Amino acid sequence: MLEAMHTWQTTRFAIDLSRPRVMGIVNVTPDSFSDGGRHADTTAALQHAQRLVDEGADILDIGGESTRPGAPTVPADEEWARIEGVLRGAMGWGVPLSVDTCKPEVMQRALDLGADIINDVQALGAPGALDVVARHPSCGVCVMHMKGSPATMQDAPVYDDVLDEVGHFLQARLQALTAAGIEPERITLDPGIGFGKTPAHNLALLRRQKELLRLGRPLLLGWSRKSTLGEVTGRPVEQRLAASLAAALAAVKQGAGVVRVHDVAQTVDALRVWEAAGLLD
Repeated sequence: MLEAMHTWQTTRFAIDLSRPRVMGIVNVTPDSFSDGGRHADTTAALQHAQRLVDEGADILDIGGESTRPGAPTVPADEEWARIEGVLRGAMGWGVPLSVDTCKPEVMQRALDLGADIINDVQALGAPGALDVVARHPSCGVCVMHMKGSPATMQDAPVYDDVLDEVGHFLQARLQALTAAGIEPERITLDPGIGFGKTPAHNLALLRRQKELLRLGRPLLLGWSRKSTLGEVTGRPVEQRLAASLAAALAAVKQGAGVVRVHDVAQTVDALRVWEAAGLLD
């Protein structure tokens, strides 16, 4: 089990998670919460993606639809048009490529093109999504917990016990995926920081994050620039680097195998210091 926890099998790569990996965010969107519009065309997005690889990103996560609170839904054809050129352009770089989407049509096209991972905030919950991934027998997948939808998720979310509810949801999705023929070593789990959760819920998940390791799969955490960090520090989104690094390191200390970040170079440096000091053991 320990060896399986340290490997994430994807289309082209068996990603070694014996040390934490950094997933760099490539938002090809006009409206993402912290960098919307900066990389909204293929050329700018590819330049940004190459910079993240040069800075040490282990994985690139390419998305064509914002999942910020209140974000509108983008038609599948438009979402695919945003990311296709980036995916094609980065395919030969020798780095795992993740596609951040909840639409089966986009998943199908991305996997047919050779994408390594589907990162789905709806945990393959859309009709047909599970079937698409199951038909591609080697791709990786990340399933995330979200209460509600991006349009409604921050409308006063309530939990009796946030860790318990998130854990049971992820366990149920893990069982559904394996029942569909998706091998456990292809799956990572994301508790969904900021997706239908208050700052108190997010911080409680961080404190108790290690309990989710009982599910037997690696954890992927995305704290980068999130609003909870703004609540804690009083900083606007463009001034949350220090808070994002602190949260990423805390998530790793609590068992995260992958951290999804905007600021790759700084996160890589922080992890190198911790590794040199023996704090990643």
